[in-house]
Amino acid sequence: MPAFNPHASDETEGQRIISPFAQTTSTVHPARTRHSISWPLWIVSSLLVLVVLGIIGYFTFKYLEDPYRTLESFPVDKYMSDYRSLTGAKFKADLKVSADLGWKAETGRLMVFTIENDNHPVVVLIPPKLSNIFFTKGQNYQASLEVGEGGLIYADSCEKE
Repeated sequence: MPAFNPHASDETEGQRIISPFAQTTSTVHPARTRHSISWPLWIVSSLLVLVVLGIIGYFTFKYLEDPYRTLESFPVDKYMSDYRSLTGAKFKADLKVSADLGWKAETGRLMVFTIENDNHPVVVLIPPKLSNIFFTKGQNYQASLEVGEGGLIYADSCEKE
């Protein structure tokens, strides 16, 4: 049997092979693009994405700008049981003004606060550098506190909530 040669004439053997696709023509149509999404939908979608990104950016900025985010909460129970173990440590606290015990220009203001979720009163010395803050009974503040020698609590910074 002779080797198959696609270019050789098929009449030499007496048979003629006709391709089933010889009489067929085909056309390839380009892919159709969909124009079902209109431009108003694109505008609304873009505005929605911008609003969501703005909200995410606002809360991220607010979180990163919080000066107290890296501090632990002030442990009132631990302070009441043994303040010496906390000497020199800094904490954050949500304070509510209970009373003003007095002010001395070179020393600062001595205030009584209650800390959120605790009933124990805590005495805090507000230094003269924070004299621009006016405390009123019942107001809430967030502060950075440091336990000093003898257990006296100093406010390093304080801002109204």
